[in-house]
Amino acid sequence: MRELPRPRRRKVEVAVISDVHLGTYGCHAAELLRYLKSIRPKVLVLNGDVVDIWQFSKNYWPAAHMRVVRHLAGLAAKGTRIHYLTGNHDELLRKFAGTRLGNLRIDNKLVLELSEGKAWFFHGDVFDVTMQHSRWLARLGAHGYDLLIVLNRVVNFGLHKLGRPRVALSKAVKDRVKGAVNLVSNFEQTAAGLAVEAGYRYVVCGHIHQPEIKTLRTARGEVTYLNSGDWVENLTALEYSAATGWQLYRYAQDAAMEQPAAADAADQAADAPVATLLNDLLAEFQLRQ
Repeated sequence: MRELPRPRRRKVEVAVISDVHLGTYGCHAAELLRYLKSIRPKVLVLNGDVVDIWQFSKNYWPAAHMRVVRHLAGLAAKGTRIHYLTGNHDELLRKFAGTRLGNLRIDNKLVLELSEGKAWFFHGDVFDVTMQHSRWLARLGAHGYDLLIVLNRVVNFGLHKLGRPRVALSKAVKDRVKGAVNLVSNFEQTAAGLAVEAGYRYVVCGHIHQPEIKTLRTARGEVTYLNSGDWVENLTALEYSAATGWQLYRYAQDAAMEQPAAADAADQAADAPVATLLNDLLAEFQLRQ
């Protein structure tokens, strides 16, 4: 079978992804990997909840999720500066804030100096009242959300068989709950207010799974608010270059992603069963009986 030619990667100065939730059923790891392979970023910001430690289980870690981790490690090895900013679902990593491993650095927040001014990055769970006072409720809600995503996939599978359009149950629920709408608005205004007071030109968050780029005005000035969305429902990212400024990337609107994925021999080899990998290792060390 002839391999498909690899498309040229787009050069991006800064790329931002968040709320990937590796280790959960809702994560679109295969789509994320295709996106990451389509770009060549100088700086990659992982803005929280990339690995879902809250719901992590050794019984569920598909090959596609491991491929994402391996690709990120490869980007760092090839010179991409990766900033892993902690979120609430990977809050365990906050113990390691300030740690640097080659081109990978773990922090709680980040400031980048861009041509138009400073950009302030952080996940955003610090604004979440539930996280501050009812952590058990936040964890319960996370499990309920994951269950809703699984149910959504089952429903969409049935709709596809019937020739009906897909639906987004969790998005429909959030859009219909007035409290959820107010929560998003309050989140954005709080982030904007803090950024203006600190003198930042941009404030970049995740957490609420609502991709956005817009100018927000406060009593003390205005700031560009950005949210990278997620890779559970929206499949979005933020991209920056000096020539074009900030752009919101949507996987569903990327025509290149409609083409068949090129075969990757390295991925296929690494996806071999553990027993096969062990036998290969034994052979390499000449320990096979």
